[in-house]
Amino acid sequence: MDFSFIVQALGEVISPTTAAYALAALGLTLHFGYTGLLNFGQAGFMAVGGYAFAILSNTFHMPFIVGLLAAIAGAMVFGLLLGIPTLRLRADYLSIVTIAAAEIIRLVAKTPELSWLTGGSAGMDSGADDFQSFNPFPVGLYAIGPLTYTEEDLWTMVFAWIVVALCALLVWRLVHSPWGRVVKAIREDEDAVRSLGKNVFAYKMQVLLLGGVLGGLGGMIFVLPRSVQPDNFGTQTTFFLWTIMLLGGAATVLGPIVGSMIFWFVLVATDGLISLLVSEQLLPITGVQGGQVRFILVGIALMLLVIFRPQGLFGKKSEVYFNV
Repeated sequence: MDFSFIVQALGEVISPTTAAYALAALGLTLHFGYTGLLNFGQAGFMAVGGYAFAILSNTFHMPFIVGLLAAIAGAMVFGLLLGIPTLRLRADYLSIVTIAAAEIIRLVAKTPELSWLTGGSAGMDSGADDFQSFNPFPVGLYAIGPLTYTEEDLWTMVFAWIVVALCALLVWRLVHSPWGRVVKAIREDEDAVRSLGKNVFAYKMQVLLLGGVLGGLGGMIFVLPRSVQPDNFGTQTTFFLWTIMLLGGAATVLGPIVGSMIFWFVLVATDGLISLLVSEQLLPITGVQGGQVRFILVGIALMLLVIFRPQGLFGKKSEVYFNV
């Protein structure tokens, strides 16, 4: 039997994809874990960040820094358009509006009339050539244990995790500041916070924008090593992010990062194991069906996690409320 899929799964632990999802899940932690905002549209922020970067870098041939700033600015604009009419809604209505907004972004990017700008259903190249011009690693192959990377792959991975580390440090400082105590109080009882003279709407908007920017940066990092495809930012992406956040801990900074590593390792390892069992005729299913079985297993694992350990690996049960 070929168990090479284990090496592939180990490589996924430190891949740019894992870093991108860790960043977006960190933003979702700010929304839900610390403030109680039931945001089901984080994939929309990722899509805005990814497309803003790709359009500026690929279509208009702007420098990498301009594309980076465009991803941040795009996420902030999307957050303002989303937050101004929705942040006064009750949590369940907020979840409906955010998931609908994310789908609108995906479908707009997919529409044929905008294919000159977004590439339509076929997607577009991310335009990461200028990003690679900052690459400090000489041309060659680099080994990390059993894993081998080109200089471009290594630079993308190192940059992605540097961004994750800096953003995690920023979030940690914020949630342990007076500002962080206010947003956690909003999660517990926003009426009490309002009675103390705090502008709850302003704090919620700040959280939505900051978490959205993290999602936009995650979207930019996600597209760096690949092309931009609209279906990569569907509702499945948002629910992956929720799984990652709940796995690590909804009200922690480290949780989403470790949760992303565990999630992608399990997802890739499960896919490889099922493919191996199907090829050895130990499972009476086809290869296409095997791809769906792994999502069934992830869904079952999520249900068990919510039932038996809703606080995740690093969270505190007293800080997690699913009935926000």
